[in-house]
Amino acid sequence: MTLLQAIIIAIIQGATELFPVSSLGHAAIVPALLHWSVDLHGDMFLPFLVMLHLGTATALLLFFWGDWRALLSGASGRDGVQRQIESVRIFILLGVATVPAVIVGGLFEHMIRHLFGTARYAAIFLTLNGAMLLLTERIKGRGTDSVLGRPIASLGMGEAVMIGLCQCLAFFPGISRSGACIVGGLLSRLSHENAARFSFLMAQPVILMATVKEAFEMRHVTLEPGQLETAGIAAVVAAIVALFSTAILMRYFHDHEKWALQPFGYYCIAMGVFSFIYLG
Repeated sequence: MTLLQAIIIAIIQGATELFPVSSLGHAAIVPALLHWSVDLHGDMFLPFLVMLHLGTATALLLFFWGDWRALLSGASGRDGVQRQIESVRIFILLGVATVPAVIVGGLFEHMIRHLFGTARYAAIFLTLNGAMLLLTERIKGRGTDSVLGRPIASLGMGEAVMIGLCQCLAFFPGISRSGACIVGGLLSRLSHENAARFSFLMAQPVILMATVKEAFEMRHVTLEPGQLETAGIAAVVAAIVALFSTAILMRYFHDHEKWALQPFGYYCIAMGVFSFIYLG
């Protein structure tokens, strides 16, 4: 992999990890469209993948540091009993919502990636991802409380599990993790902004766990000269892009409550159909 290819993949990763358009799907489709000979499942790609995830997780931690600090302060009881109850509940909700991905990922991730890891399958699932986003907006738009702005702490444990199960759809290349979680949040009557916030808070432990897992898998990998430097540059690029992407998305979801997922849905369908035809 050349430095230019690494930077392009890092830019794609930094944007699509947060945008509801599937980073894994784009990682499979874009190199195939550009005819790059990059083995996304090979040992040589693992260090690069670890660094990309580390960069994305760092960006999310920086952006949401205020949220984590407020939650920790609230949970400690320094901000009053009511705030303590809400903060502890949010921590529990995040933990409950993460459990399905840990279980399903541990049992079925390799099988799913092995069966559906090609660019053409990613194109199919990317199209389905777009349809999911559009259908959710349609369902939500029919409700009488479509702009309810329900607080995250009001979610039930069953709803947290449902959002966590939605997150598991992202093991299929082309289905967006953030998109699936936002869909789960919207179906639980959260606003786009709160659904995205819950999704991004969930993402940090998930991405960190994936990074640790990938780092463990590469313990016997022999690095080629310059590989770590290339991965380090890509990680910085991914972090910067992810930081800006998060800021843009949170502002966008705040300002476009009624139809926020529609542009992403249309894009996924167009990109998926084009890629499937082109790669055929």
